Amino acid sequence: MTIRLGYQMPNFSYSTPVADLFPTVIAQAREAESAGFDTAFVMDHFYQLPGIGAPDEPMLEAYTALGALATATDNIQLSALVTGNTYRNPPMLAKAVTTLDVVSGGRAVLGIGAGWFELEHKQYGYEFGTFTDRFERLDEALQIIAPMLHGERPTFDGKWYHVENAINEPRIRDNLPIMLGGGGEKKTFGLAARFADHLNIICNARELPRKLEALDARCSEIGRDRSTLETSYLAFVIIDEDGDRARQLQHDFLLTQGVDLSKASDEERAAATDRQFCGAPDEVAEQLKARVLDAGIDGIVLNLVANGHEPGIVELTGRTLRPLVDA
Repeated sequence: MTIRLGYQMPNFSYSTPVADLFPTVIAQAREAESAGFDTAFVMDHFYQLPGIGAPDEPMLEAYTALGALATATDNIQLSALVTGNTYRNPPMLAKAVTTLDVVSGGRAVLGIGAGWFELEHKQYGYEFGTFTDRFERLDEALQIIAPMLHGERPTFDGKWYHVENAINEPRIRDNLPIMLGGGGEKKTFGLAARFADHLNIICNARELPRKLEALDARCSEIGRDRSTLETSYLAFVIIDEDGDRARQLQHDFLLTQGVDLSKASDEERAAATDRQFCGAPDEVAEQLKARVLDAGIDGIVLNLVANGHEPGIVELTGRTLRPLVDA
């Protein structure tokens, strides 16, 4: 398993009838596969997220969507970025991702995190709890899920979860990979060092050197060789052959979030765009190399929140960035 170039679909607001929504998702996944992306991601949310859109904008259930994508693609890995641990009983999640692995012929990745979107929890009736509660639950969940993915039958009696000789059959392999996602330097990175094959780091790009130092420390604390834990960075990419059009798309997207770049100060502009990489293909490639890859990150997981649903944009992005991560 490696994730050097991943494509995340963070929204389903395509200004099309609902009947045309999933065909657009399939088209993006197929375009990503043919363009050299190694993994396709959907979000595990029930509402659209702040910073992307309004809560009532379209959002698909992750594992149903991934199962459908498994039958519509051939080679690309499939994952949630990332599964909210609080939304599913741990052995049920192990069963769901293992079933995705069987359906896809061994292409599933378990992306998982502690969960954070309080509104979803409140309105769907899931217990939210404290920050500490959620990470205690994630720790316990991984002690159940990881053995189940590896073909073991764990018995576990914790504060939050209990299983007895939990069986997970059928499996197509015993090494279904685990990816942690988040930016927490102590809890998330510590769990990644203990359980994960891959860590997707979610933060502002300027924070990456410090994040990687923290990850080194978490691995050192448990005696893990840091080189055995692959990393990627979640980037918002706005790209077009016409760099001026890309910058206009960025401007229009940020307006929907209450930010007017034409009136923003340098400080406000920097804060609003720190995780964004915008322009013509060569500009985007240069930005990602200088701000992400040169910091020591292994790969890039990106979304194309402004125009990824437009035919050809995913292909353009893959063609632009694959040489960077293959270098």
